[in-house]
Amino acid sequence: MQQKWDVFYEKFITYDGWVTVVDGLKATLQIAVLGLLIGIVLGTLIAAVKVMPKTNIVTKIFSVICDIYVGFFRGTPIVVQLLIGYFVLFPALDVQIEAINAAIVIFGMNSGAYISEIMRSGIQSVDGGQLEAARAVGLSFSVSMIKVVIPQAIKNILPTLGNEFIVLIKETSVASFITVVDLTKAFKDIGSSNYEYIIPYLMLAAIYLVLVMIITLGVKLLERRLARVDRGR
Repeated sequence: MQQKWDVFYEKFITYDGWVTVVDGLKATLQIAVLGLLIGIVLGTLIAAVKVMPKTNIVTKIFSVICDIYVGFFRGTPIVVQLLIGYFVLFPALDVQIEAINAAIVIFGMNSGAYISEIMRSGIQSVDGGQLEAARAVGLSFSVSMIKVVIPQAIKNILPTLGNEFIVLIKETSVASFITVVDLTKAFKDIGSSNYEYIIPYLMLAAIYLVLVMIITLGVKLLERRLARVDRGR
């Protein structure tokens, strides 16, 4: 084992392998954070469409489109979505895009499908009287949702959004399928340089574990902060 550590140390320190790891960590966090933000925006819009009263043909069409969107992204593996998006869809649309930006967009669209269901349950958990009261004072449905219902829904689903962020962090490990040098790819390259994978992969697992622990702690602290605000402290 000492020899394996020596080999890893040489590659990681002497030959600046840590630079690749830092760049990979940046890529992982960039994909996860921006993907989550895109997912929250898309998920909120889809959830709003799903709970919107189906009073005309337009709202019904939008609802069907959202169902198809959610069905596709929840029903196919993220790896397949990455491959189709980067190697098929973007070239077909003649869109020149870097691999990491493609990964951000695709992970964001994937996350949006899952967050839409999370957000929909959060919206439905808000007392219906809140929406009725907002409409009663003259606010439109969209304004009532944005200013009254959705803020309360987000607070209710905060732990679940934290879990979605954790899932995104771990799922970025497949971004290398479209040539993105993420955290997993960085450690894989270190191991493949000398065919010693034990130490690099153990270090990789440790970093993912630390990231998840930090996110979990951050969500708990935010929950406590919101709870104190609700109590007026």
